[in-house]
Amino acid sequence: MSYDLLIKNGAVVDGTGSPRRVADVAIKGGLIAEIGKIGDGAAKTIDADGLIVAPGFVDPHTHYDAQICWDPQITSSSWHGVTSVVMGNCGVGLAPCRPQAQDIAALDLVNVEAIPYEVLKLGITWDWESFPDYLEAARRRGSSINLGFLAPLTPFRHYVMGEESMERAATAQETDKVAALLREAVTAGALGFSHTTGIQHVGYKGRPLACRLADRTELSAYAHVLRNLGKGVIEITLTQNFGHIQDHELELLKFLLDESGRRVTWLAIFDLEDKPQASAETLQRSEALIARGAIPQMTCRPLIAEIEFKSGMAFSLMRAWQPAVGQPPEKLKQLYADPEFRRAVVGEMSRGVLRRNWKRVEVCEVGKPQLQSLIGKTVAQIAQERGREGQEFETMLDLAIEDDLNIGFAQSVFNTNEARLAQLINDPRPMIGLSDAGAHVSLLCDAGYCTYLLGHWVRELNAITLEYAVKRITSEPADFFGLKGRGRLGVGNHADLAIFDADTVGSARRGTMAGDLPGGGRRLVMPATGVIHTVVNGVPVYENGRYTGATPGEVLRSQS
Repeated sequence: MSYDLLIKNGAVVDGTGSPRRVADVAIKGGLIAEIGKIGDGAAKTIDADGLIVAPGFVDPHTHYDAQICWDPQITSSSWHGVTSVVMGNCGVGLAPCRPQAQDIAALDLVNVEAIPYEVLKLGITWDWESFPDYLEAARRRGSSINLGFLAPLTPFRHYVMGEESMERAATAQETDKVAALLREAVTAGALGFSHTTGIQHVGYKGRPLACRLADRTELSAYAHVLRNLGKGVIEITLTQNFGHIQDHELELLKFLLDESGRRVTWLAIFDLEDKPQASAETLQRSEALIARGAIPQMTCRPLIAEIEFKSGMAFSLMRAWQPAVGQPPEKLKQLYADPEFRRAVVGEMSRGVLRRNWKRVEVCEVGKPQLQSLIGKTVAQIAQERGREGQEFETMLDLAIEDDLNIGFAQSVFNTNEARLAQLINDPRPMIGLSDAGAHVSLLCDAGYCTYLLGHWVRELNAITLEYAVKRITSEPADFFGLKGRGRLGVGNHADLAIFDADTVGSARRGTMAGDLPGGGRRLVMPATGVIHTVVNGVPVYENGRYTGATPGEVLRSQS
């Protein structure tokens, strides 16, 4: 028998957690045809001697909803052996959308996911109105990797209710219309729907993101759509008290499980420096719901945030910071100088988990040449030099104003304790993901979490076995979203493969800045090392680390 592609002599790690074994993998018609010692020929052969042959990685939490319009390569994720992504998370997205509401949908992404408006204005193609149209546009456009879509609740409510969707709950008639649109979306292939309760999720004109106004009657109707169709999941942003799940959030999770009869994934589990028991307590409190399918997400990387002041998103998780979200630069400068604003933010910082360790916040970029000497210094150092110890936050705002809002800082925020994080990545209860890839483009880039897991945690620290690490980023997320035939190397499964060098695979702790967004917009990117070949649906997308230009990715459709 002649195959399309034959991968010879690799160490197969199949995504089930089973021990690796040296074997060949034969591919025909986009599917795995045989695994073992294979003597037959193929149109193309890849020698994987000395390399690991694994299922392609599945990223369950991205925001590529707009980027798919201008970047068929889906970077940075595809550089890291990721072959399937799920977008439409956190209740925010671009479909359905009436032509006259396109600006509102774009501005929701600007405020919630920190993607510059100019980039979206230039890059979004708007060749859709309905959600099925959006999926079809993605299929027609083509992509290097597979694209999965949740139906984000905000644009659905807005499509039915207009701007009132940001002000009130839906009427019974409106709820029926939203539910009908969700039914159409999931029938067309949406993997479920997404929602948020996060106070930081502020949309158009600084108003709450529309889905935050949905009441329990609405949520029940939308959950019943999934129950009645017998497919799909729910994704929801919780933990308003960052890192701690609260009683009303546990009750909401139970409600969604009961009403939908489907799985729910929620954000997020983080290790907090000043409250080291928070993650363990949150997992313990939610354990009964986890057993029923309410699976929290976590990342295996330290969350290193780039802090910039031009977008107004710097501390958007805080209530006191909300007046800054979505404001133009001149208004921001006035606000940052306002003593009342400063007092309110400092007061909230002193009470909550967002307290800052100013010795961990350093200047990484400046605009004015006379401030160049600040690069590499911490805010604590600068405040001390200026005689303002104890006023580090105020010093930071002063610097932002002095540099015309161009100064940038970097801070390790969460997941900085490696001993506790090692326990979390080995804990089977959370799902590893939470890259946020495609969002917060100038603030953070965690798209490389898969290679960071394999390089830092497996090879450098020996904190998790290679086989279990691969399982955590392949079959576990694929099974959660019902992506049949993906996440495992098995005969008859889709031929999505990541082929990497276990001795060199990895990614950096921090991303690097690039100017490759539409119009030259800036974003953080995360290069990968050690990912040698990536195969999607049987077609090599990367060979010897170079992009082939192929776009064999499919739109992943929900299945019963």
